[in-house]
Amino acid sequence: MLGKLFSNVVGGRTQEVAPEPAGAVLDEPERGAEPVASAAPVPPPAPSTPEEAATAKLLDEAYYRRRQLGLLDLQAQFTGRQWIETLLARPDMADPRRLERHGGKTFSQNDEDGIIAEIFRRIGAPHRTFVEFGCGDGLENNTTCLLSQGWRGLWLDGGDDNADGIRKVYGYLIEHGLLQFRQVFIDRDNIDGLIVDAGLGDEIDLLSIDLDGNDYHIWEAIAAVSARLVVVEYNGKFIPPHDWCMAYDRGYMWRGTDLMGASLTALARLGEAKGYQLVGCNITGVNAFIVRRDLAGDKFAQPATPAHLFHPARYELTRCFVSGHPPNSITILQGACAAAGLPWPPSDTLASIAHVILP
Repeated sequence: MLGKLFSNVVGGRTQEVAPEPAGAVLDEPERGAEPVASAAPVPPPAPSTPEEAATAKLLDEAYYRRRQLGLLDLQAQFTGRQWIETLLARPDMADPRRLERHGGKTFSQNDEDGIIAEIFRRIGAPHRTFVEFGCGDGLENNTTCLLSQGWRGLWLDGGDDNADGIRKVYGYLIEHGLLQFRQVFIDRDNIDGLIVDAGLGDEIDLLSIDLDGNDYHIWEAIAAVSARLVVVEYNGKFIPPHDWCMAYDRGYMWRGTDLMGASLTALARLGEAKGYQLVGCNITGVNAFIVRRDLAGDKFAQPATPAHLFHPARYELTRCFVSGHPPNSITILQGACAAAGLPWPPSDTLASIAHVILP
């Protein structure tokens, strides 16, 4: 069983690694060879500040929990990856203009980072600007990867915890104008003014919408800016041609049920009315990618219909998209400063913003 559980993924295929036979001796030196003295382990340097000590403790705890859950996670991830490979092998995925094979995670929740990068490879991103509402804590969303590459943009979020974390972690980038943040509860009456006040121009490269509720109605209300690409969460429960949208509710708070957002068919219909074309969905059935029609041309899969491009909700596959170690805000800050030519922040600033996502 252990041999089956600890499998290696090589070249997209799973290879089983058989367990060592009972009594086997690993790395035994040749007979008659002189024993090699092993060097004494060098302990890591002790944290120099209380903040570094706190961060080290969090990382230790995260590592311990990851080890505890490692066997189950490993088995689930391999099963999920095999499922993803099966989905990608379907005949309708053979069109090279489809986006699913380009999916990949850096700081996004699923595979959105890779798909967004591929779309901009095809249509260009002349401004390197974004607006995202429902940005969370800034460590996992659809635009953090772009921010880490020196893009400029606006984040909007209404949560107190998210707002406190963003101001603390990204205050340096906010101070230098690379990032703008507004803590606000978004509705269809204030969204245009919030975007105009950011001063990003009449055209931006990316608009990302993740509100778990009034997404359709907020996008419908935006008239002040034209985005080259819109990424919007859809309700993957509703299979095309089911055209469904929740009624507008200004004070709505999502409670984890299927009362949220709009179906892919409804969002594609709204996009068409606004001059956009549906170009794909990610394989977990979470986000739709919608490009302005004058930019789409023949660059994307056809027919550009919900029925052809739809993926149902496969939220269980989210755990299969792992991108190395948990994100650290200093990693993002370092990339953003280097790409945008900003001076490196002083050490006391760095010590105050160390922040990680725990599993």
